[in-house]
Amino acid sequence: MSAVSQIPTVERVSELRAALDAARREGGSVGLVPTMGYLHEGHQSLVARSAAENDLTVVSIFVNPLQFAEGEDYSTYPRDLDRDRQMCADAGAGLIFAPPVEEVYPQTPVTAVTVRGLNAVLDGQFRPTHFDGVTTVVAKLFAMLGPGRAYFGEKDYQQLAIIRRMADDLSLPVEVVGCPTFREPDGLAMSSRNVYLTEDERPAAIVLWRSLQAGRDAVLNGSRDPDEVEAVMAAVLAAEPKASPDYAAVVHAATLERPEALDGELRLLVAARLGRARLIDNLGVDVDRL
Repeated sequence: MSAVSQIPTVERVSELRAALDAARREGGSVGLVPTMGYLHEGHQSLVARSAAENDLTVVSIFVNPLQFAEGEDYSTYPRDLDRDRQMCADAGAGLIFAPPVEEVYPQTPVTAVTVRGLNAVLDGQFRPTHFDGVTTVVAKLFAMLGPGRAYFGEKDYQQLAIIRRMADDLSLPVEVVGCPTFREPDGLAMSSRNVYLTEDERPAAIVLWRSLQAGRDAVLNGSRDPDEVEAVMAAVLAAEPKASPDYAAVVHAATLERPEALDGELRLLVAARLGRARLIDNLGVDVDRL
């Protein structure tokens, strides 16, 4: 019997809750890895982390329509459930939740979860409805999960900061665990949207990682001026003809606010378009530990 066939896949919320409640009744802990599918090694690292820290790990696979604006790639977003199930099995998952849209949204939702302020900066300037879609579906997933842990990659750092604040503000019984970004050997952050890169665009895409390294080096070399560090990152992005930059920013890690002078724990963040792919990346720098 293959590993895939040994992992239950449920489509109904009632089935998910029954499985998680059964695990908790037996004294087990539960972990959730929310995904939109088309998994890669970065997702597998989240699943493996959850499997190491919990008795039952469930991976949700759901392409959430609420976080796609009109004209974005909802209909063409890559999907491959059989491949995803195998990757979940290999990483140690115990359950897959792959609901149809009508199970998650049985009627057109008129309730939205909004994390004001954090959702309006950085990516929020370019995708103004995106984070409300993310927080609404994650709040629903947390309600389905109940007490447990949920694992998110730091690659989507703004998303992670917003979900942490949402969980705190709503007193949700879910510990939000951030996990390090998983990278290709040349430094490109793993992303399901990397599949959109053409053969010519793929080597150019590491410009995001190079720009972050340049910004970090500027801080390590003593710069405490956010304008200066952002200019360094922006210059690296602008030098790549295949990249169309959206932003290069330095913010406080917890609040996403732009500092007047660089101190404490910071995040450098960049976003750029390369052909069909819009890519984001980030890097942490703790000035107090330099």
